[in-house]
Amino acid sequence: MTKLNWGMIGGGEGSQIGPAHRISAAMDGLYTMTAGALDANPEKGRNFAQSLGIAKDRAYGDWKEMLAGERDRKDRVDLVTVATPNSTHYEITKAFLEAGINVLCEKPMTVTVEQAEDIVATAKRTGSICAVNYGYTGYALVRHMRAMVARGDLGKIRLIKAEFAHGFHADEADADNPRVRWRYDPALAGVSAQFADCGIHALHMASFVSGQDAKELSAHFESCLKSRTLEDDAMVNFKMDGGATLRLWTSSIAVGSMHGLNIRVFGEKGGLRWAQQWPDQLFYTPLNQPTITLERGGPNLSPEADRASRIAIGHAEGMPLAFANIYVDLAEAIVAKHQGRHIHPLADHYPTAIDGLRSIAAIQAAVDSNKAGGQWVDARPPSLR
Repeated sequence: MTKLNWGMIGGGEGSQIGPAHRISAAMDGLYTMTAGALDANPEKGRNFAQSLGIAKDRAYGDWKEMLAGERDRKDRVDLVTVATPNSTHYEITKAFLEAGINVLCEKPMTVTVEQAEDIVATAKRTGSICAVNYGYTGYALVRHMRAMVARGDLGKIRLIKAEFAHGFHADEADADNPRVRWRYDPALAGVSAQFADCGIHALHMASFVSGQDAKELSAHFESCLKSRTLEDDAMVNFKMDGGATLRLWTSSIAVGSMHGLNIRVFGEKGGLRWAQQWPDQLFYTPLNQPTITLERGGPNLSPEADRASRIAIGHAEGMPLAFANIYVDLAEAIVAKHQGRHIHPLADHYPTAIDGLRSIAAIQAAVDSNKAGGQWVDARPPSLR
């Protein structure tokens, strides 16, 4: 297959997420990084892009310059990744979709439900692919969990417990650290901080694995560091549309938690347990039987898990490989679109603009519920009620 041209906006030198995307996109040899607007400082962004091997005329000072430069090229980018602060996602994503360029947007996709509805409508109208980087669903055993639930191994799902709790923002001394501060600034982060940053990863994973979406929710937020306008800890209860209950905790002040993305799924016939820090083991407990440890790369896993597994059993796989599976799925989707055929069914797992919309609706609903003292509110976006 001819390599796809890939570009990136944001994710420059010193970025937390930029290197993960560059490693993941390069992993399978499906993309060439041909364009970028990598930094808020135009000159710094141009210099860094060229240090990565991007040609001088495609090392852009900002995203508008990149859009103007790429829009009419015969060899324009096939996919652009948007890895900028939350408040800029909508404008950038919409502009590239309107130009017919496919987008992978970091989460949250937008900061308002209205913006998210517009992104979904724009992608549908233009035929451009819009994906959202809930990259943790690229892990092989997360995809195996989804397959197990779908084929009925656990029976009807009764309860899901999901959390994403870390302690890296617990130090009051970091309140003015620019890499931390923006996450709690409504002007840059939107109406929510920790739930919008990490909690929606746990929510999307719960939906991805269970095949159920949030219907109603009740939320309680805390700003444990009183200098913060937005929350750094949240507990949210969900009623899912398939009948399950989801208990979700997310925090950035949980000292001692290094990453903290974990999920447990409880059904009529058994339970599952998985943690992102130990991604190569899935613990499966059939009803009234001992717990079984399923190993990534081992025998008798689902085709979904086998396709997403890259390294021989016993060798740990990590987050860049999970993200790489999202990029592989998108490459197949883009090529299938070019060729006028259906995407391979095992590749049709990447998170879409609809997933992004559901997340933004849940964020707004959680904010509203917290303000109302935990009142139950509709968690669905207006277009999907």
